[in-house]
Amino acid sequence: MPKFILDGKELEFTQGQTIIEAAKQHGMDIPHFCWHPSLSVSGNCRMCLVEIEKMPKLVIACSTIAAGGMVVHTKSQKTIEARNAVMEFFLINHPLDCPICDEAGECKLQDYAYQHSVGESRFVDEKNHKDKRVLLGPYVMFDAERCISCSRCIRFCDEIAKDPELTFIKRGDRVTIVTYPGEELDNPYSLNTTDICPVGALTSRDFRFHARVWDMSETKSICIGCSRGCNSEIWVRNNEVLRITPRYNEEVNNFWMCDHGRVNTYKFINAEDRVNGPFIRKNGSLVQESWENAFSLTAEKLKSFNKDEIVFIASPFATCEDNYVFKKFAQSVIGSKHLNFMRHSDQNFGDDILRRDDVTPNTLGCELLGVSPNKSGLNLEGIFNGIKQKKIKAAYLIEDDIISANPELENILADLDLFIVHSSNFNRTTSLADIVFPSATYAEKNGTFVNFQGRVQRIRPAVASIDVDRAVDGLSLSRLDKFGTKFDRWAEKNKRDAKATWKILTLLSAFFNYKFKYNLAEDVFDEISNSIKAFNKLDYDVIGEKGILLENIDKEQSIKV
Repeated sequence: MPKFILDGKELEFTQGQTIIEAAKQHGMDIPHFCWHPSLSVSGNCRMCLVEIEKMPKLVIACSTIAAGGMVVHTKSQKTIEARNAVMEFFLINHPLDCPICDEAGECKLQDYAYQHSVGESRFVDEKNHKDKRVLLGPYVMFDAERCISCSRCIRFCDEIAKDPELTFIKRGDRVTIVTYPGEELDNPYSLNTTDICPVGALTSRDFRFHARVWDMSETKSICIGCSRGCNSEIWVRNNEVLRITPRYNEEVNNFWMCDHGRVNTYKFINAEDRVNGPFIRKNGSLVQESWENAFSLTAEKLKSFNKDEIVFIASPFATCEDNYVFKKFAQSVIGSKHLNFMRHSDQNFGDDILRRDDVTPNTLGCELLGVSPNKSGLNLEGIFNGIKQKKIKAAYLIEDDIISANPELENILADLDLFIVHSSNFNRTTSLADIVFPSATYAEKNGTFVNFQGRVQRIRPAVASIDVDRAVDGLSLSRLDKFGTKFDRWAEKNKRDAKATWKILTLLSAFFNYKFKYNLAEDVFDEISNSIKAFNKLDYDVIGEKGILLENIDKEQSIKV
């Protein structure tokens, strides 16, 4: 491979790579604002100016193609002076509002002002004032004074979202960004512009003024909005999820994530309608009960029915671990042949970028685990017909609001003699339940999902519960978590009494004199790995942070973004 020298180090590169790309490949950062690895080159910020020997002028590293034998300097006196001048130019009219800016703590301009600026301003005139708090769309707020005209947001809409909505108007120090006449920044991926904006010009209306980035913990997770399984990060303050942002994974979602996944997949975690402890129906109302009594009553009720009168409905919203133990409980403990799950599809949701019509995170996982009836068992349609015909008298459902998905089921399920539900929140389905167990949300447990490509990916607990302790169980810690105590009002609050479904079933099985030997979600996955062919030789360490593609299964190919 050809080589060039960057700051005294010899670097290999591939033909066609720019200097900044080759440097990034080798872990060397050249300061930049407008360049982004997934967008076209605009070259208008001039922050990446470098000196190349035998060339009379400085060049921008983002558009200059690397050549064999080239000698590049990013720390020469000439380069440093140019970089200082560029930073001074950016800061001339930039407002000094870091203390109230949401971008503080993760702002390139803030970082570069410390690293590459002279430290004082020679500008003594009135700064140029522009529009502030401009609503560009339903989720994005624009502050024109902070904008450095890098054009990242414009290029994102044009090239990634495939929906040109933003453009520059005016010239010189009056240049600003607007939407086209009659347009809003309302494409399904609009909030990605707030991620790639290198300053605080574009901010999320959903997260605006909620918390400082250094006061939140950051946990690697997976989006549950559809079967894509976008890699995400969950940001938590005071045990409350405040935002979700995309996490880079070239094989799944690249740098991006849709607005639905960011805004609509976490608020139920913080909601007031969370199921907090087990509930038993008494005199027509659900009443909170102890775990011991709830398990005892559940076992007693289930034992009163013939095994062929009990059906089990799993969930593509639950993890592989939860569904596996649920299947094992149904078939090995109860002996039921009737096991299935409901698929959820929205033909208006999917697109050719990231979003999928399958709006659950683990449909393929359920299929690979064999969550389906035995040869003489009933499928989902047969289950509901059996309830109508009074052949089915008891149903056990985990982590799915099937009545909201299909309101016609309300009258059918009302005919059951016993209806047991695992749910994180009270909903239309739990309103018919006789026993409700509080299931942990995806942000409160360990587990795995399998996306539509056949990629197994991990979720991790970001929110502490009574069952999961932030410090003891190795959850990500923010500054407040490290130094807070239980007596501080800004320390952990709202620790719900909820457990992962696999753990609830493990405890319940003991009341049937059948002991599941699981202490951790990893124990369940190890058994899956040893018993399900598609998962052979896998464990949590092998899956890692990026997931791993299963072999020898039918799967669709990745859509590159």
